[in-house]
Amino acid sequence: MKKDIILAGVGGQGILTIATIIADAATAAGLKLKQAEVHGMSQRGGDVQSNLRLSTGDIYSDLIKKGDADLIISMEPMEALRYLPYLAGDGWIVTSSHTFRNIPDYPEEDALFQELGALPHVATLPIEDVAKDNGLPKSANVVLLGMAAKYIEILSVDQLRQSVVRIFGAKSEKMVEANLKAFELGLAAVNSLS
Repeated sequence: MKKDIILAGVGGQGILTIATIIADAATAAGLKLKQAEVHGMSQRGGDVQSNLRLSTGDIYSDLIKKGDADLIISMEPMEALRYLPYLAGDGWIVTSSHTFRNIPDYPEEDALFQELGALPHVATLPIEDVAKDNGLPKSANVVLLGMAAKYIEILSVDQLRQSVVRIFGAKSEKMVEANLKAFELGLAAVNSLS
């Protein structure tokens, strides 16, 4: 079994934290893992993207070929569409519905959401609102991970949950509780969309 995941967003949104949590869960589960170099980190607001490949068998490249991604997890809808050529025909996009206008020629929102809406497998949620409304303004990325958890499939929801505990446990119990709550909010929201 394998799962090829593209993580996308804008610098400062927490894409690297999502990658760290998934990679930690994969390592704990004994899966093989390759992650491509992340781009754009040097500038807050710049494009950030990572290829994350998980498998029970050997992985020979850390890059995902066009048409092979099983899942795009994106903190920003335009960034999700940027990597659409990499998505497999039966692949899923899990994205925030909040736009982040970091470029002067950002597309019109109606056209952006029309393009997303025309795709067969898309889950969107205003994750920033969900996080803020629940007193977790810095945990929108973990809300997104909770949304994506059921689509990752090679890892169980509980394995991802345990990784959230390990990753944030090094910081404080309060951060563990906040991020577990964010994860559960995302999971519950996507389950209600199904």
